[in-house]
Amino acid sequence: MADAQALDEVVRFTSDLIRIDTTNRGDGECRERPAAEYAAARLAEAGLEPVLLERTEGRTNVVARIEGTDPAADALLVHGHLDVVPAEAADWSVHPFSGEVRDGVVWGRGAVDMKNTDAMILAVVRAWAREGVRPRRDVVVAFTADEEASAQDGAGFLADRHADLFDGCTEGIGESGAFTFHDGAGRQFYPIGAGERGTAWLRLIARGRAGHGSRPNRSNAVTRLAAAVARIGDHEWPLRLTPTIRAALVELAAVHGLDTDPAALDDPAAVDDLLDRLGPAAALVRPTLRNSANPTMLHAGYKVNVIPGEAVAQVDGRCVPGGEDEFRATLDALTGPDVDWEFQHREVALQAPVDSPTYARMRAAVQEFAPEGHVVPYCLWGGTDAKQFSRLGITGYGFSPLRLPEGFDYQALFHGVDERVPVTALHFGVRVLDRFLRSA
Repeated sequence: MADAQALDEVVRFTSDLIRIDTTNRGDGECRERPAAEYAAARLAEAGLEPVLLERTEGRTNVVARIEGTDPAADALLVHGHLDVVPAEAADWSVHPFSGEVRDGVVWGRGAVDMKNTDAMILAVVRAWAREGVRPRRDVVVAFTADEEASAQDGAGFLADRHADLFDGCTEGIGESGAFTFHDGAGRQFYPIGAGERGTAWLRLIARGRAGHGSRPNRSNAVTRLAAAVARIGDHEWPLRLTPTIRAALVELAAVHGLDTDPAALDDPAAVDDLLDRLGPAAALVRPTLRNSANPTMLHAGYKVNVIPGEAVAQVDGRCVPGGEDEFRATLDALTGPDVDWEFQHREVALQAPVDSPTYARMRAAVQEFAPEGHVVPYCLWGGTDAKQFSRLGITGYGFSPLRLPEGFDYQALFHGVDERVPVTALHFGVRVLDRFLRSA
């Protein structure tokens, strides 16, 4: 069991890490090194030998290995990222890089995404050092750079250039999973990530005939692009149930006392009916039932009376596991002959088994400290470093446990204003993470 010092340290470490501004705007200017040095120092104090690795100066990653008691066992990767998305101080109730602890809550950018989890990992590792605890299997701890952009300076770099540090790792745990979801009717769910949609960020390019804005032009690049963007935005993607989502629907239905035949979920109408009956809990699966493509940026022209010869749009696309062929074919049809498209950034979709011993141990760890909760699998609609680590054959789960009060909208605080985390949630996370890692 994590000791009192671990509970104190997780709060302090969360606050300290928030104060280290590691804003990643995607322009390459982020510098994670101060946070990496902080994490490495805490690991070294616990008797570990962390290594600091960079692809680009200042974009620092930390990796350390804790030797297990069973050399024949597969190793487990435990990872978190050090960078955060931007925050405008004027929009916040407290300064986003203050790390202020007020009324039992830690405030600041990274409080839930994901310096809180980094702090939990550090607190657990240090508690083990004080107690002389060794896990059964090797545990590789990694704190990464650049997760909030392309990960090319972070997990991608580690997977491509330092695979040896992850020798023996077959499974990993990372961000977003085992947080409390309240359905408003007294039920509490703890969704564990067992999959991710793939990332498909796109660049659309329409070309036409440049000319004077006062003259008719049937080859207007802006018009062509706008029509394609409208078609993409209006498209209704078909239902595509993955094994993870199918399992989630069956378990959610059981919690609600609904008799659901898994075979019936092949019928889109039956799925829609079930989602209606699940009420607020349906939010755990709705975003990952289908592929998606959301236009997000437009660029064209330089003067109001000049028709440009080129117009560009960007689209945030996401693919369910097994859905990329459909995605490509659909984009070809929606863009048409006058608009070209290409992947600007692309990462694979992931799926992890929900009948594995590791998933069972995660479930048991949550239920020990939240016996009233219902643990269910879910698929992340965004992406994490698990995509890059999957290149090494590592099966990734989302497991960053937090016990949250009703009304605390955890998911809305990801990249949101006034990001914060209750101290009690951090204490819960340390206890659950410690319990799971001791049993893993």
